[in-house]
This record gives sequence, C-alpha cells and structure tokens, in this order.
Amino acid sequence: MSAVRLALLLAAATPPGHAAPLNVSVTDAAGKPLADAVVMLEPASGKAPVKPLPDVEISQARRQFNPRVTLITVGTRVAFPNFDTVRHHVYSFSKAKTFEIKLYAGVPSEPVLFDKPGIVVLGCNIHDRMAAWVVVADTPWNALAGADGIARIADAPAGGYTLSVWHPALAAGSAPVTRAVQVST
Repeated sequence: MSAVRLALLLAAATPPGHAAPLNVSVTDAAGKPLADAVVMLEPASGKAPVKPLPDVEISQARRQFNPRVTLITVGTRVAFPNFDTVRHHVYSFSKAKTFEIKLYAGVPSEPVLFDKPGIVVLGCNIHDRMAAWVVVADTPWNALAGADGIARIADAPAGGYTLSVWHPALAAGSAPVTRAVQVST
C-alpha cells in the first residue's frame, strides 16, 4: 500500500484553555478503516516531556506476536513471554532498537528497554513469517487506531502540530505520512 488517507475530526465541546480531544480516522486508499495505525502529534514549538509507560508485553502464541503493533513511549520496557510449545528467537535490527533474545521458552529474565524513538520491526529467526512492530513515540500525544480506524488523542493542548501517521501496510522503510494541523479549543 502506498497511500494512507487521513480524515480529521476535532471535538468542539472543550472549554477554553483546556486540552482538546482529537479523533483521527485513518483509511486506506479505498476508504476502508485501518486498524493498528499509529497517530502522533509533535508540537511545532518543540519537544514535550514524555514519561515511560509501565512495562508492556508482546507475547508469542500460535507462532505469532501479539499484539501485532505496539505503541509505547521512549523509556518503556517490553517483555516477550513465549506461550508456545516451541522456542523462539526474537530479534530486531532496526535503527531505533537492535536486540536479540536467543532461543528461549517461557519468559526472559529481563524486559527490553526501548530508549530511542522510531519504528522497530520484530522477527523470529526460527519462524520467518512472524513479524510485529513496536512504535516508540517521543511525544505524549499519541494513539493506536482501533478496528474502526479511529485513533483518539484526548489531551492535546491548543496549538500547531505535525500529525504523523504510520501503518505496517506502508512500504517497508517508509516514513510516516505527515501533515501540519492546528488543534483549537
């Protein structure tokens, strides 16, 4: 897929001076909703502080990663429990995070720390068809689209932003689709 179409819906029921909810509808070129689209708002005025999330899990079961797309913030740790009866070898050679958890069953002793922003592609050296993505955000205003293709960002302050949207159906190595937006209250 080479095109992701964006439709923005701003809620109008926010009192002045408060953060505005933002709903972003992400569809493919045919207008079908795209689940697992990652939406991020980067303030035009510079970076906002980001807090790591509590530890997150990406499990392996039935020889696949679950969830397929995980959205976290910089500094978040991810555990990779293996619930299959076979051993897995989880790895990533992505710029944002390179790591390997060699052949293992059960739960590795330490979660992996994702300390740089970017898109991390996960694979298994034993099962080539296994793939998943970790998107590491360096903005507190981010969301993952549900089955309806809608990502909801509840607390973005009024101002100018760069809206970035990424989906695993974009060509490998593609940058997120971006556009300038204004959030108003």
